Amino acid sequence: MDGTVVVDDRAPDAYALPGLPGRIVVSTGMLHTLDETEHTILLAHEHAHLTAHHYAFVAAAQLGAAANPLLRPFANATTYTIERWADENAARATGDRRRVARTVGKAALAAHRTPGPVRATGAALGILGRRQRGNRLASAGPVPRRVAALVAPPPGRHPALPAATATVLAAALAATAEAAHDLHVLLRTVGAW
Repeated sequence: MDGTVVVDDRAPDAYALPGLPGRIVVSTGMLHTLDETEHTILLAHEHAHLTAHHYAFVAAAQLGAAANPLLRPFANATTYTIERWADENAARATGDRRRVARTVGKAALAAHRTPGPVRATGAALGILGRRQRGNRLASAGPVPRRVAALVAPPPGRHPALPAATATVLAAALAATAEAAHDLHVLLRTVGAW
């Protein structure tokens, strides 16, 4: 796949590097860990991160969490969701959900077993996230949840979701416009004194 850079490193690692153009970075350790079909799945997963600009979603969520610590669960959920999004894209591209599930698990185990400091890459974001409270599967961490979701039937489309999203965006835009108008009136009032 174009835009793929192979790094000579025994540690299994892969991530999407945003930019113009974006690149997919894969270590030789990861390539040796996976077979040819799994390489295709890995590249499809990372390509989904680039084409959908997942880095922007993660950056926005992390910025929000830095500004307001109450948003940390939202930032963690965003990271998990973009990994699932890329998993589903890889499953659609390859047509084999079970093989994608196996590849996700295999890559996670390989990256987790690597000695030394944890790398802050796209793979580490999805693999080594914080443990979630709740049912037993959720408490196992994000990778088992991702694998279970891939083994299950594909998620259906929710027809109300685009309408709800448009409504929320419209409300946010209206609130922003109202706040800008109020600020303008306030500045004019202060300037008149």
